[in-house]
Amino acid sequence: MAESLLTIEHLTKKFDENVVLDDLSFTVKQGEVIVVVGSSGCGKSTLLRCINALEPIQSGKVKLSDEEIIYGSKTLAKQRQQIGMVFQSYDLFPHLNVLDNISLAPVKVQKRNKSEVREEAMELLKRVGLEDKAMSYPRQLSGGQKQRVAIVRALCMHPVLLLFDEVTAALDPEMVREVLDVMLGLAQQGRTMIIVTHEMQFARAIADRILFIDKGKIVEDTDPDTFFEHPSTERAKQFLNIFNFERSK
Repeated sequence: MAESLLTIEHLTKKFDENVVLDDLSFTVKQGEVIVVVGSSGCGKSTLLRCINALEPIQSGKVKLSDEEIIYGSKTLAKQRQQIGMVFQSYDLFPHLNVLDNISLAPVKVQKRNKSEVREEAMELLKRVGLEDKAMSYPRQLSGGQKQRVAIVRALCMHPVLLLFDEVTAALDPEMVREVLDVMLGLAQQGRTMIIVTHEMQFARAIADRILFIDKGKIVEDTDPDTFFEHPSTERAKQFLNIFNFERSK
């Protein structure tokens, strides 16, 4: 049985008096793919930011391999190297080409050999179909290509956990597939991932577990077939009815 890699214990996050995450607890096993779904504003993206300590929390604990991740701690920078986070906005440096964007952190932060890092980066670019774009700049890439570069950049840091925050939200529909295919490939490799998405068909295809969040609480935590075919709460049924209606239009 796979070991727990990430443990969330009674996590509460507030913005002023607004409770965004309300006493959340769950674990993620090594190699597990968790997909977090829910209506806009329910706290999905905030959850990812709290896991990576990009936001302080009011109470609870986030533990990676039994080591607590604490906002502002002296060990945070080193812990973050184990967590790769991919945002919907890509966050590539516009003045650096693709290869330099990918190589910068492994060389500067992890002090790894530059030639070895660049060799690995080229191999990863080849895997996602972007080997010919290594010397291109972000402005010369499509949205889907930028997002695949951002994924490669995260992978090159050798993270034990990958977080994806609505990575297809800013893409044109024809570009979504190329990014989702890369993520499906990562799941098949046994990568541990937490994915926030509105792509419900993709969620069902890739997830080992679905976390449905509503008003800052985990309402359902189950396998994808159960969630999509036999949701146990009225709130989940309402959410899926809206999704099914939009898909049938």
